[in-house]
Amino acid sequence: MTNDSPFDAFLQHLYDQDRSPATIRAYASDLRAFRQWFEAANGEALLVERVTAVDMRAYRQHLESEGKTAATINRRLAAIRAWLRWAQRQGIIEWVPEARGVRRQVLAPRWLSKREEAALLRAAERARQRSAGDMVAHFLAVRDWAIVTLLLHTGLRVAELAALRLEDVTLRPRSGWLLVRGKGRKERQVPLNRIARRALREWLDVRNRQLPSRESNPYLFIGQKWVRRQPLAPSTIRRILHRLAREAGVEASPHALRHTMAKRLVDAGVTLEKLAAILGHESLDTTRRYIEPGQDDLQAAVETLE
Repeated sequence: MTNDSPFDAFLQHLYDQDRSPATIRAYASDLRAFRQWFEAANGEALLVERVTAVDMRAYRQHLESEGKTAATINRRLAAIRAWLRWAQRQGIIEWVPEARGVRRQVLAPRWLSKREEAALLRAAERARQRSAGDMVAHFLAVRDWAIVTLLLHTGLRVAELAALRLEDVTLRPRSGWLLVRGKGRKERQVPLNRIARRALREWLDVRNRQLPSRESNPYLFIGQKWVRRQPLAPSTIRRILHRLAREAGVEASPHALRHTMAKRLVDAGVTLEKLAAILGHESLDTTRRYIEPGQDDLQAAVETLE
């Protein structure tokens, strides 16, 4: 922002409230976009007292015409409202011009079909098989296969997976679990099924052959630069999954894999209370999203008609 920006005092207010740098940058970006549109549309400099309800509605229509998503439009309008309400509290303006946001369509979370899931696992498995004989390639391929398998069979968030340490893993002959540190630093135990235990055992075997000392890096999933004693970054995990999904010819993200695991459990009759405990949801309302029917569910329903 420049020194003559109409937003400087407001952004300083956010800073004084100890808002995160990322939050302040987001507000600044959204307000800059509004300023650019306002001055081009009205032919005058943007001042807080010049903003009207007509401007708010016109800006919303402008964003809709550009094809912006409902989430983006509502976020930008919310940033403008926050600026205006701050100005009202400061006595700069007497009232806050409003404009209704865009209603978002509530959709069930996207999950992978069984065919897509099999294709993704097959791509990871093929990479693991091709890497035999190359120590470094095998190290990475087994790691990537274990990551995909674990995401599909535990429903962990990508940040939770990245933060796992060796001491968080418990493997027994017929059971196992992960100690997961989720949102709000809350801990939960996530059980490991037979498939997840097998993938972890193979990864730990490969990992321990190359890094025999646990002190070398305490994190479960690591990269080639393991000596830095840092975990694999969530962004790296996303790139790994994107690469394997591209090879498999499917669209997949860590969040889609989390939804896939939840959908499979719902279809198997697992109660919402148990699913919420596994996924680390505080509210069952969040978990209920996973019982919303998908397109395949609706197709199967109409096929029952004779």
